[in-house]
Amino acid sequence: MIVALATFLAALFASLLLPTAAHAAEGDPFTVSGNVQLDGDPLEGVSLTIDGPGGAQEVETNEEGRWSVKVPEKGVEYTVTLHEDTLPEGIAVIEDADEDGAANVTTAEMGAGGRLAVNFFIGEGERNVTSFFDQFLQRLFIGLNFGLMLGLAAVGLSLVFGTTGISNFAHAEMVTFGAIAALFLVGPASLALPVWVGIPAAIILSALLGLALDAAIWRPLRRKGVGAVQLMILSIGLSLALRYVFQYSIGGGTQQLPPMVPTVSIPLFGAVSTTLNDLVSMGISLVVIIGFAIWLTKSRLGKATRAISDNPSLAAASGIDVDHVVRVVWIISGALAGLAGILYAYYRPGIRWDMGAQVLLLVFAAVTLGGLGTAFGALVGAIVIGLLVEVSSLWIPADLRYAGALVVLIIILLVRPQGILGRRERIG
Repeated sequence: MIVALATFLAALFASLLLPTAAHAAEGDPFTVSGNVQLDGDPLEGVSLTIDGPGGAQEVETNEEGRWSVKVPEKGVEYTVTLHEDTLPEGIAVIEDADEDGAANVTTAEMGAGGRLAVNFFIGEGERNVTSFFDQFLQRLFIGLNFGLMLGLAAVGLSLVFGTTGISNFAHAEMVTFGAIAALFLVGPASLALPVWVGIPAAIILSALLGLALDAAIWRPLRRKGVGAVQLMILSIGLSLALRYVFQYSIGGGTQQLPPMVPTVSIPLFGAVSTTLNDLVSMGISLVVIIGFAIWLTKSRLGKATRAISDNPSLAAASGIDVDHVVRVVWIISGALAGLAGILYAYYRPGIRWDMGAQVLLLVFAAVTLGGLGTAFGALVGAIVIGLLVEVSSLWIPADLRYAGALVVLIIILLVRPQGILGRRERIG
């Protein structure tokens, strides 16, 4: 299986490495992007002008209603103008046109992340006001979806920590690997397999990555008795190395996966709506989490995993093959991380070389909040973090929502240091 994974990695780099790296070197490093929709449906061929440092740029939306341009600077304002005369006949923009005949002129500052999103939603020329209560419910629903995705990654990270004591910072790159593997398998510029074939195959490859990392790095170091601090530092170095390998292979831009399901907006109640993609994502997350819970609590191997998390020495003395269980844990952790990366690529939307690193602190926060080494605690912590991240954006800028969740984490741990489902340990 390790040979199969190595063969896949070689094919991945051979197909994506050279063309994408050359493309990334040609353009500016930062991105202004967005989409144009009519009642939730994409509009193709709409003209926009993006003005700012580097001069004005013209762009048209693609068949998915998306547009994107590269710009040279961040931390400055850009003006995005949608031209009303390029809209289909009979369709008006919500805002009034300016004196030049352009509509929806939006000026926004690009943050430190180097990306700015400006979206235009076209309608009947009248503004629909959404109540705060409906916005709150909408954010709760989105936060639950985000929390379930975080939960998939957090459960795998918690399993590894509970059975080996490793704080694996390279878990972020295992998340990214799942999305990149899916891009290689189902992307139109690569193998272009059907989504229902390519995504399961990408999850299998992610599981093989977990197995390969354990066989090549972690198991030999465990047998040498390397301490937890040294292993943590090694995981940071491995994380950085893999991250820049990903950047070199797919470039610094954002790439999209083919849709899992048709782009359909589904009203829930009141002004609250969702998409078919979000419902499928939540359904997949729930099915996988329930299956994992049954495995962990009912199967012999799952019970052995919990025993090792509680007391590895006692578990080994009772006849449990600790190495075998840890190997299985790494496989499951890799598969869950890969699935989380694929679902996150649809949630963002898009795949970037550093997408796993963007949520790594949230994953660690979920594990810590739920209780170190407890898989179910990691799931509960992830849902709490996901809800806090999305709901807090009603009061604070979107760029600060992750920081707000981490502040709440600190407050909760001051009250309950062992986490929500963790056990209080005696010191001394």
